Amino acid sequence: MSGLTVTLHGDREIRLSRDFAAPRHLVFAAFTRPELLMRWWGARGWRLVECEVDLRVGGRWRFVSRGPDGDLMGQGGTYREIEAPARLVCTELFDDQSYPGETLVRHDFTGSAGRTTVVTHLRYATAQGRDTVLRYPMTRGVSEAYDRLTAVLHTDSTTGATT
Repeated sequence: MSGLTVTLHGDREIRLSRDFAAPRHLVFAAFTRPELLMRWWGARGWRLVECEVDLRVGGRWRFVSRGPDGDLMGQGGTYREIEAPARLVCTELFDDQSYPGETLVRHDFTGSAGRTTVVTHLRYATAQGRDTVLRYPMTRGVSEAYDRLTAVLHTDSTTGATT
């Protein structure tokens, strides 16, 4: 059981929520540091082969993932707000996107007692865009990625690794 909660808000937004047994600064780092992103980003069978992060307001990010059949999927955007370790806001656009416009992505990190809840707000340019994404296996992919993130966070917290 992944513990991922998915809710719809209005006609253009999807919210994803998951709790992690790790401190907020570590979870925030896992969303912003390429050496950590490379270890968990993507659904099972997918892995990042390119990970660029210019973590500053106006800075760009770009990820390219390779799937189990060798398929490549590229996505990127611009950072709009960075409030470490509480909030990260950016735009997102896929290279081969099947719906119109950029998506606004906001990750809110709240935590206490060594636990962190991540709530991700995905606001699509159109209702049709959101509905298109809902037909994809996005929930499964995010759940699998977050399972991988859980393993990374557990490994780093039990080994005393600093991130």
